Amino acid sequence: MNDFAKTLIFFGVVLMLGGILVAVFGKIPGIGKLPGDIYLRKGAFTFYFPLTTCLLLSLLLTLVFIIFGR
Repeated sequence: MNDFAKTLIFFGVVLMLGGILVAVFGKIPGIGKLPGDIYLRKGAFTFYFPLTTCLLLSLLLTLVFIIFGR
């Protein structure tokens, strides 16, 4: 089996586990509403930008790619 197939299988398993977590908990625990996330509410308008959450996920994915890329 070549490397591309292994990568696709790995991401498939990760997506499946993420789907199971969301189905069981309703949302991924510990993600969202972190300090540094931008949340604005004005009347009926709500704007939410998970800045800190995006940075943490980016760092985590970078570490995963570095570890499995070797």
